[in-house]
Amino acid sequence: MDQKFTQIHKELTELLPTGLRSFCTTSVHEKGERLFATGAKPSYMFFIGSGEVVLERAGAQGGLVVLQRARHGFIGEASLQSTRYHCDAKVLDRSDITQIPIREVRAAMDSDPAFASRWIGMLNKEVKRLRLQCERLSLNKVQDRLIHLLETEGWQGKYPIGTGLKSLAGDLGVTHEALYRTVSDLEKKGALKRDDKDIILLSVPHG
Repeated sequence: MDQKFTQIHKELTELLPTGLRSFCTTSVHEKGERLFATGAKPSYMFFIGSGEVVLERAGAQGGLVVLQRARHGFIGEASLQSTRYHCDAKVLDRSDITQIPIREVRAAMDSDPAFASRWIGMLNKEVKRLRLQCERLSLNKVQDRLIHLLETEGWQGKYPIGTGLKSLAGDLGVTHEALYRTVSDLEKKGALKRDDKDIILLSVPHG
């Protein structure tokens, strides 16, 4: 872990009470680092300011099952009410991450109703995001899933690629070959463009 500490993210400044923010530590984590491991007793939850982190655990067939890819927002927040982490968290790309002590979060919720209300509001937004994800995965065409993602979770049609299209294909539940073909086709039609960091929706293709 790079010991260069960075400023707490604006979203955390707005969400967390001042006393709790003083317990948070923000730093840069390098690819391959593990934030927590399955079965360990939770001490922290984490906020991804930038970069990419994957949550995964062993599947029934012995391989790894990806539960979530996070490029922004909280991970490990479910550990607030758990005695053990139920998955591994691994850094996939150089990431700006804030660690937030669980014990202090619990104490703040007990003593600060306004913070507890803000926290519930944050969780409600996460539920809405997951509903959108379920809606997206119900779509049959790769193009429809991609456009849905850009429209619902992109900022003005711009969505971060993270570690690349292969990672994005996993988010969409499609093969990376199918996603490459779809992106290439939409670029030729002038419906979207790519740069090193983002996919940008320029227009919604018909058909």
